[in-house]
Amino acid sequence: MSNSTNKPPIWFWIVSVIALVWNGMGVNAYLQQAYNTESYRAMYTAEQLEIESNLPAFVTAAFAIAVFAGALAAIGLLLRKSWSVKLWVLSLIAVIVQMGYLLINGFASSTGMTIMIIAFAFIFVWFARKSEANGWLS
Repeated sequence: MSNSTNKPPIWFWIVSVIALVWNGMGVNAYLQQAYNTESYRAMYTAEQLEIESNLPAFVTAAFAIAVFAGALAAIGLLLRKSWSVKLWVLSLIAVIVQMGYLLINGFASSTGMTIMIIAFAFIFVWFARKSEANGWLS
């Protein structure tokens, strides 16, 4: 690991904050699902809630790993730490497992949102790797 001396541009900080907000929303969604909150139940039909309650444990675990690794990775970006790249990759793998299962089985409540989640995961990995290559992370 080399010591970062390059000052990142303003858009680095903007993207990093967007990544933190995005993954913060994911953490919130996971916690609402895990604690089965009233606001969570109000967002879905009885059929969707039944599907969610019968998902395999590995899908729920992938959800947790995706959002918590992503949130920590976003914090790592803001701290300009190269370890954030590994967390972004872990988050991406978990997103692919979770969303892949939902898409393959036709359980995605919104295909567009599901694809957007996968796209964002790839973008954040690319961004972190590019930031590391530019010497903005140490």
